Amino acid sequence: MHTHQRPLLCGVVLSLLLLPSLASAQSERPRARARTLGITFGGQSGPHDAITDVPGVEVGHTTLISGEGRVERGKGPVRTGVTAVLPRGKDGVAQPVFAATYALNGNGEMTGTHWIQEGGQLFGPVMITNTNDIGAVREAVISWAADRDLAWDLGLPVVAETWDGMLHDIYGFHVKPPHARQALDSAKAGPVVEGSVGGGTGMVCHGFKGGIGTASRKLPESEGGYTLGVLVQCNYGSRRLFSVEGVPVGEELKDQMPCYVGTKKPDSPMMEWVPACSTAKNAAPPANPFEGAGSIIIVVATDAPLLPHQLQRVVRRVPLAIAKMGGLGENYSGDIFLAFSTQPIPSPTSAKVASVSSLQSEYLNPLFEATVQATQEAILNAMLASDTMTGADSIRVFGLPHDGLVKAMKKHGRLTAAPKPAPARKARP
Repeated sequence: MHTHQRPLLCGVVLSLLLLPSLASAQSERPRARARTLGITFGGQSGPHDAITDVPGVEVGHTTLISGEGRVERGKGPVRTGVTAVLPRGKDGVAQPVFAATYALNGNGEMTGTHWIQEGGQLFGPVMITNTNDIGAVREAVISWAADRDLAWDLGLPVVAETWDGMLHDIYGFHVKPPHARQALDSAKAGPVVEGSVGGGTGMVCHGFKGGIGTASRKLPESEGGYTLGVLVQCNYGSRRLFSVEGVPVGEELKDQMPCYVGTKKPDSPMMEWVPACSTAKNAAPPANPFEGAGSIIIVVATDAPLLPHQLQRVVRRVPLAIAKMGGLGENYSGDIFLAFSTQPIPSPTSAKVASVSSLQSEYLNPLFEATVQATQEAILNAMLASDTMTGADSIRVFGLPHDGLVKAMKKHGRLTAAPKPAPARKARP
């Protein structure tokens, strides 16, 4: 899950040679999204249909793609990275936000959650990477904060993970602190790059290529006019249960399952079930003992004035969206979620009592609905933006075919609008 490495870049790329043998790249290529294909999941999106529609939120990625062929631990192939979500942007990184967390299934990690549960506040960014590089990313946040005299404020970083060992030399520990710092430094508002970028670079979702996805909802003024945004790192779920707006897409798209290129089987015991691409096309899908394994990390942001207990109620609605998409919270999946509100929190003063706003609980239902809608759309956007990728031990994971998805949705009468022409898709390494 590994040789001299060369950067393999696609589209217009920001490349940072942070370490001698590793390249960081971020693709700015156009891509089709759910709404481009006429799939909306209901509700009105914000201007960018992204978590950054919530004022103040910034997102940055560092993407590492290099090498090909057999795994050589410590050398590659590399298909990984880091994603940073800053609730109040870089300028307000020291200002806490009210927050809450929830785990549907805990076979994963999100550091820093004990203090969020205890104190109801999130200090600093939310970082997302692969399972084995949490330590390097956590170290980076602390050193990045120390350089800004914020070591105490950001001393318990939130770092979450999903496992990218199918496509990546995960035991090579390729993410280094400079990569995480670059994700923080590059964070910005506006459109968010999706797909095989940042922490989502090497991820697999419902048997297709997964990665980073985002979406948002803007409530009408009659319901408060609040914005809610979602960002996912999608690496969970089985193909056979994959569903979009009630359409059994996984049953309609049974081919193009993960396979390996060439004549030599993957070395990893966990990948023994993966067939050769040369034989997979005409064969029944192989039995996968790890079906549904993976993980999904979801970050929910809103500018609605919510207190921690109300955010706990919001974040507990995330699993409803996962269930609608075909996820079960399987045994080997880490399904861990975090929600925060960007409403102002008074700075500590000599006063013992501080006042904050709180939405009346009977007005939470539109935010619950927005959470379920935006989470579904973010998951699908992650898959739509992710092209076919070949990685560790020449394992190939196919991108979700846009035409196949549209055909399935039309067959079941679930398209809400005529699809717009989608930009050309190119295979990722």
